[in-house]
Amino acid sequence: MSESIISVEHVHKSVTDSTGTLDILRDIDFSLSARETAAIVGASGSGKSTLLSIIAGLDTPTRGTVRLAGHDIFALDEDARAELRARQVGFVFQSFQLMGNLTALENVMLPLELAGRRDARKAATEMLGRVGLGERLGHYPRVLSGGEQQRVALARAFVVQPAVLLADEPTGSLDFATGETVMQLMFDLNREQGTTLVLVTHDQGIASRCEHRITIEAGRIAGQDSHATAR
Repeated sequence: MSESIISVEHVHKSVTDSTGTLDILRDIDFSLSARETAAIVGASGSGKSTLLSIIAGLDTPTRGTVRLAGHDIFALDEDARAELRARQVGFVFQSFQLMGNLTALENVMLPLELAGRRDARKAATEMLGRVGLGERLGHYPRVLSGGEQQRVALARAFVVQPAVLLADEPTGSLDFATGETVMQLMFDLNREQGTTLVLVTHDQGIASRCEHRITIEAGRIAGQDSHATAR
């Protein structure tokens, strides 16, 4: 296996309140190489989304660490982690997370502008065309369908050509047919750009399209399956 681009090293996450300590994640340990795809599956409350947030450096583990593109992300301060995310990581969420006061084009331009890209408008226009929204550039999220909003979110995630894409239940708010279209587009873009994809899903059909399936039960890895997939 080539050098890992994501390495999750003995990660634990616990929270304590007046009722005691709750272990959310317990000794999570796995790695992924560049271009690999992995689905994290498990029941609601099993710790899947918490794990994804820790991989992104948006949440911190109680013990253990995560290495992203060779960087120990929890050895970095918050500003350095944010800079690393901006350069290396794309996100797709169930709830789209678009800026309501920005058009589709402006939403996709935003990460490019934050990175100081002078070609932000051109690159964003081309990416929206790639996801089939070339005629919707000036539309605001409120007038776009759920499927269109998620395609804008995909365009925003992939336009920066991230090394890693993290997706949390990306079809959870969509009907089956729309979800299938969005997932095919995600896998197509992922393959075209050579991104490493980590996908949280409850859908075993979607999970089976990834090379690796990591099953979380009660905060622990209950199984890891790997297989080749044509996607």
